[in-house]
Amino acid sequence: MTAPARTERTVLGHPRGLFLLFATEAWERVQYYGMRAFLVLFLVDRVHGLGWTEARALTLYGWYTGLSYLSTVAGGWAADRSLGQRRAVVIGGTVMMLGQLLCALKQEPLLYAGGALLILGNGLFKANISTMVGQLYRPGDPRRDAAFTIFYMGINLGAALGPLLCGTLAEKVDWSLGFASAGLGMAVGVGIFLLLRGRLLPPEVGAPPAQRRVMERDARARGTLGSAERDRIIVIVVITFFVSLFWAGYEQGGGLMNLFTDRSLDRGLLGHEIPTTWFQAVNPIFIFTLGPLFAWAWPRLAAGGRDPSTARKMSLGMLAVAVSFGLLFLAARQAEEVGRAAMLWMIGAYFFQTLGELVISPVGLSMVSKLAPTRYASALMGVWFLSNAAGNKLAGSIGALAEGHGDAAVFGGIAVGSAVAGLILFMLGPRLHRMTHGAEDVSPDPA
Repeated sequence: MTAPARTERTVLGHPRGLFLLFATEAWERVQYYGMRAFLVLFLVDRVHGLGWTEARALTLYGWYTGLSYLSTVAGGWAADRSLGQRRAVVIGGTVMMLGQLLCALKQEPLLYAGGALLILGNGLFKANISTMVGQLYRPGDPRRDAAFTIFYMGINLGAALGPLLCGTLAEKVDWSLGFASAGLGMAVGVGIFLLLRGRLLPPEVGAPPAQRRVMERDARARGTLGSAERDRIIVIVVITFFVSLFWAGYEQGGGLMNLFTDRSLDRGLLGHEIPTTWFQAVNPIFIFTLGPLFAWAWPRLAAGGRDPSTARKMSLGMLAVAVSFGLLFLAARQAEEVGRAAMLWMIGAYFFQTLGELVISPVGLSMVSKLAPTRYASALMGVWFLSNAAGNKLAGSIGALAEGHGDAAVFGGIAVGSAVAGLILFMLGPRLHRMTHGAEDVSPDPA
C-alpha cells in the first residue's frame, strides 16, 4: 500500500514536474516574445527591414499571431489521437526553431515560410504543455489555480527575457541576430525537456493515447460524462468568446502600443533613450512582481469558500484592461497636444493589463483542465487558445485603424468595448458556474 500512496501524492502536486514545464515554457516564450518585440519594427524599417507601411505590418502581425493560436486546436487533436503531449512538445519546439532560422535570412518569401513553420510548431507545443500542467493535479485540488499561476510566471520569465535579449540584438545590432537568438532560445527549451522529462515528469503526464483511454474509462466510472460534460464544454466555449475580446486589447502590446511607444512616447531617462523593445518587458516584470501574490491568494480564498467563479474573475480582468486603455487614450491625447506622451502612461497601462492577465490567462488554463473530458483534454485546450487566435487577429485589424482614425480613437474604443464585455460576463457568472456541475469546486482531500 505504500507505493500507491506515494504515486498519488506525486500526481497530486509534483513540484519537479512543474519546474520542468515552467522552464521549457519559459524558453519557448523567449523565442515567441523576442520575435514579437521587433517583428513589426522590422517590417516597417525602410533601411534594413522590409519597408512596409504600418497598416500592412500590423495586418501581417495579426494574421501571424492569430494563426499561431488557431493551430493549437489541430495540435491538441493530434496529441489526443496519436502523438501524445510529450512528443508533440518536442516536435513543435523543433519546428519553431527552424522557422526562426528561416526568418533570420530577411528575405520576404523565407519570412512567410518561416512564419508557417512557427505557426505549425506553436500549434503542437502550446496546448500540449499546458495540458501536462493540469495532469499533475487530481480533480478538486485547490492548488491547481496556484500551479497554473506559477507556470504562467515561467511564460512571463521568457516574455521578459525575449525582448531584452532578442529585441536588443535585433534593434541595436541586426534584425537577423534577433531572429537567430530567438531560434537559439527555442533550442535550449527543447534540450532541457528532452534531458529531464524522464526523470522529472510522472509517467502518466503526457502519456500516449492508449494510456489516456484507461483514464477515460475511470472518468466514466465517476459519472463525469453525459449532459454535465456537454454543459462544461459550453462554458469553455462561452468564456473563450469573451476572453478573445480581452486579447484583442492586450495584444496591442506587440502592435499599435509598440508603434505608439516608438513614435509618440518620451523615452528619455537620465540622458539616455530607452529602446522601444524594452517596453515589452514591463508586463512580464509586473507578472513576476504580482504573480506570487495571486498564487498565494487563490488557495486561501478557495479554502475559505470566498474564491470567485472563473467567469467572475475573468470579468474583472476585462474591466482592468478597460482601465489600461483609458490611460492610453489620455496618453494619445497628450501626444497630440505636446508631441510626446509621458512614459508613466504606458507603464500604468501595462500594470492594469497585468492585473487583467493574471485573473484571465492562468485561471483559464486551469479551468480547461478542470472542465475538459480526458479524451479531449488537449483539443479543448486548443479551443481555449482560440481566444488568443481571435484576439490577435482582431488586435491587428483594430490597430491598423489608427492610421486613418488616430491612436486616441482606437485606444478609447478598446476601453469602452472591454468595459461593456466585462460587465456582461460578470452578470453571466452565476449561470456559467452552475453549468460546471461542481467541477470547479475544491475538496480538502482531492481524489
